[in-house]
Amino acid sequence: MDSAAVDRFEASRGRLASLAYRLLGSATDAEDAVQDTFLRWQAADRERVDVPEAWLTKVVTHLCLDRLRSAQARHERAAGDWLPEPLLGGDPMLGPADTFEQRESVSLAVLVLMERLSPVERAAYVLREAFSYPHAEIARILDITESTSQQHVHRARRRVAAERRRGGEVDPASARRIVEEFLAAATSGRTERLVELLTADAAVVSDGAGLARRLVRYRTRERVASFVRAGLRPTPAKRRLAGGSLAFHIESVNGSPAVLAVVDGRVVGAVACDLSDGRIAFLRGIAAADRLTRLNEAWSRREPGVPVIEAW
Repeated sequence: MDSAAVDRFEASRGRLASLAYRLLGSATDAEDAVQDTFLRWQAADRERVDVPEAWLTKVVTHLCLDRLRSAQARHERAAGDWLPEPLLGGDPMLGPADTFEQRESVSLAVLVLMERLSPVERAAYVLREAFSYPHAEIARILDITESTSQQHVHRARRRVAAERRRGGEVDPASARRIVEEFLAAATSGRTERLVELLTADAAVVSDGAGLARRLVRYRTRERVASFVRAGLRPTPAKRRLAGGSLAFHIESVNGSPAVLAVVDGRVVGAVACDLSDGRIAFLRGIAAADRLTRLNEAWSRREPGVPVIEAW
C-alpha cells in the first residue's frame, strides 16, 4: 500500500476510533475495530472507492455491529453487568465535543443507556447525535432506508431520554467543589454531610474494586452513603490490596467529574460522578485493571496536579 493510501487512512483514524468507542463502550475493542478497518482498507480495490471517508466509516460501523451482535458481547453485557471503559478528559477517542449532544453521547451514563438499544438503533443514534450525519448518509452506511434511519434515531432518542437523569450541565469549577466536599466527607466519616450531598434517589454501581463477579448496586442516599463510607474508610488491608497508600485526584472522565485513586503514579480506581441540582445523583466505580489500561496510559503522559488527598 502506497504512502498516500496510508496517509488517507491515518487522517480518518481519530474519527473512526471515536465512532467505534461510542458504539462499543470499550477503548480496547474500538482500537481493534479500527485496526481491522485498516486491514480491510489495505486489501480493498481502492481505485473503486469514490469517497474514502464514507467507505471507512461504513466498514468500521459494520465491524462494530458485528461485535455488538456476537455471542461473547451479549454474554459480557447481559443483565446490565457491564460498565464502559472510562477515558480521561482530553483523550482524542472522546471525539467531537462542540455540542451538548456530542458531549452527552460519550458520557458513561449514555453509553450504559445505549446498551438497551438494538445495535442498529445504537449506530443510527451515534452517527446522528455525535457526528451529525444526515439520514440519507446514515441509511447508506447501515444499508437501510432513510425513513428507517429516522425511525431508529427517534426511537433511540426517546428511550435514552426516558431513562436519562436530568440536571443539565454543571460548570467544571462547581462540579469539582461538590466532588471535593463529597470525598472529604466520605474519607473523614462525616456521614451526615455525605448524605446531604446526595440526591434523594441517588444510586451507585461498582465492580467491587475489580473483585466482584457481578456489579454491586445500591439505591437511596442512605445506602449509597453507607457503601461509599465503608469503601473509603482507610485500613491497612485496603492499602495492601491497592499496593500502597493512595492519593486522590479529581479529574474529568468522559465529561464528568471523577475521583481517581492513584498509587505510585498508577490509577487503581475511578469513581465517576453524575451531578443533578448541585448534588451527586449517580456514582460509577471502576477498578478492574483491564478497564483502566487506556486511562493509565493517558495519566502517565500528563503532569497531574496536587492531589485532593495526598496520603490515604
